[in-house]
Amino acid sequence: MAAGGPSRSERKAAERVRRLREEQQRERLRQVSRILRKAAAERSAEEGRLLAESEDLVTELQGRSRRREGLKRRQEEVCDDPEELRRKVRELAGAVRNAKYLVVYTGAGISTAASIPDYRGPNGVWTLLQKGRSISAADLSEAEPTLTHMSIARLHEQKLVQHVVSQNCDGLHLRSGLPRTAISELHGNMYIEVCTACTPNREYVRVFDVTERTALHRHQTGRACHKCGGQLRDTIVHFGERGTLGQPLNWEAATQAASKADTILCLGSSLKVLKKYPRLWCMTKPPSRRPKLYIVNLQWTPKDDWAALKLHGKCDDVMQLLMDELGLEIPPYSRWQDPIFALATPLRAGEEGSHSRKSLCRSREDPPPGDRGAALSSAPVLGGWFGRGCAKRTKRRKIT
Repeated sequence: MAAGGPSRSERKAAERVRRLREEQQRERLRQVSRILRKAAAERSAEEGRLLAESEDLVTELQGRSRRREGLKRRQEEVCDDPEELRRKVRELAGAVRNAKYLVVYTGAGISTAASIPDYRGPNGVWTLLQKGRSISAADLSEAEPTLTHMSIARLHEQKLVQHVVSQNCDGLHLRSGLPRTAISELHGNMYIEVCTACTPNREYVRVFDVTERTALHRHQTGRACHKCGGQLRDTIVHFGERGTLGQPLNWEAATQAASKADTILCLGSSLKVLKKYPRLWCMTKPPSRRPKLYIVNLQWTPKDDWAALKLHGKCDDVMQLLMDELGLEIPPYSRWQDPIFALATPLRAGEEGSHSRKSLCRSREDPPPGDRGAALSSAPVLGGWFGRGCAKRTKRRKIT
């Protein structure tokens, strides 16, 4: 032991004193917290004195309470009243018409109408997990492009939207008819597996979810490349991973689009992940030269203060109003015209048992006009399962 240093018994005594003070501080904090929960008129004189003697604790607890309330408000869903929403949509329509280069950023909120849960909504995946509640697995093979997906595809067709950057991996943008070159699926696509041994990487679009055997840092799907025999991997980018694939992530196109954009429309994204990608927000440009930002979301986002306009409404409701304002018809989704069937690579002999997920297939109902008999006889039976009827039509709904 160094000369002049505390002895072992002295160190133990000091530690006991420190722990006692910490316990006394915690007890004082609990007392002050209980008092603050009372109405001022209900506090006794003794409790008033304790608060006066504990100004620092009172300030700390009041700060904690304000932060909790702020976080709670941010999680609340807010809806604009119908007249206010129509006014905002008219303003948004003007921005869409006048934009020289419009890029759309999409998140999980545009797919909730397809019965795919979002992440941070009241019944979102992360929200339920934080509350200690269980979540049920969604069968994504049942999902079809929503009114919002089909509206975006029409806007691109009309050259009003130049590029779409999506956080979603559900493949619904692809299935809506949006060209591959016009989409950057930053977190991958559940229907696409790739061979990274081939140069360039060889893609295999499937009609089933290829992620059955994959997980964080474990991406091999169990199937092999038809060309080189290398192991195929999924394209999903999990939390904690960095996407390195060229397609379907298409980061190069996303950053080029962001650099050209004069207007960005964010649909159904909390932006808590997208905000971390500075290349998507032109942060190297002075604020006056950055794209004008329009946000459609029911909840707070970290980009709200940057937005030229924030619309509090459901994506399908806003897009229905927007398309009406622009005088554009929303094309109905049809499984007969779903591009995934033309893009898909069939499994080879012996690969049928490589997955157990339901496969997409064209319905036997409502084939294209004039081809009913041929369609019925040639409709593919994929995975022995028939999808829902493709006769579903997009309905125009009024906001009342």
